[in-house]
Amino acid sequence: MKSVLRSTLVLSLLVAGAVVLAGPASAQQAAPASPAGPKPKPRPAKPKPAPAEAPAAAETPAAPVAAGGVQPTVLGTFGEWGAYTAAPDGKKVCFALAKPAKSETVPANRHRDAAYLFVSSRPAEKVKDEVSIIIGYGFKQNTDATLELAGASYAMYTLADGAWIKNAAEEGKLVEAMRKGGDLTVKGTSARGTGTIDVFSLKGLAQALDKVGEECR
Repeated sequence: MKSVLRSTLVLSLLVAGAVVLAGPASAQQAAPASPAGPKPKPRPAKPKPAPAEAPAAAETPAAPVAAGGVQPTVLGTFGEWGAYTAAPDGKKVCFALAKPAKSETVPANRHRDAAYLFVSSRPAEKVKDEVSIIIGYGFKQNTDATLELAGASYAMYTLADGAWIKNAAEEGKLVEAMRKGGDLTVKGTSARGTGTIDVFSLKGLAQALDKVGEECR
């Protein structure tokens, strides 16, 4: 539980700073709070509040400095992906980040915050290549999101606006498949019942992960 909340806070502090630094073209706009955590995970009694589905006019511009004064360092830009590192609380975190190449909602034209896909490593916690997402709204409680890639489907545990691969044993296979490129699709349902479909290009991810791996061994 403690690890879930800490890892969520870590990426919450980093993502705002990451998207205002030199990064992939798809990641240079405002960012919401973010995820990353272990699995499986019991739901905490008081989870971090999630952003509501907001009207377009209410979108928050990117802050010049990341929350809490934590500013990630850009390791490189690779296709649609940026690689970053930072050390909040003195513990190094490295991550690759991208925004969706395409997003849609069901019903159509429902507005929400930006979505971000992460692959992160936290050496102090012995976490490597953990896949997580910020969806841009609060997920419907007690529901899973679904990640689809190359004909395979992976259930994602959801908490507030974040999601993580539910079965940790599947994650290595997933990351290897992601390295091969193509497109990855994430489907979820908001607390208000809005369905979402986000398609992420995996172009450049392999190189971004190699850079992350060099920095966070």
